Amino acid sequence: MNSNSQSANSSDTYSQRLADIVGTAIALVTLILPVFIISHYSSPDVQNSQQQLTYYLDRSDD
Repeated sequence: MNSNSQSANSSDTYSQRLADIVGTAIALVTLILPVFIISHYSSPDVQNSQQQLTYYLDRSDD
């Protein structure tokens, strides 16, 4: 093993750094983008769309 050889080339260091930045950007987009999409398409005026169901049962007097 040569003691005066470099551990990594400058191009390898640059490509590794670029890969780290791109990977971080992809991770952030993957985590944050769905939240923004859901908040954009969700209605701010959420109304209770469920109607109360009332069932009338016939009672027969036998």
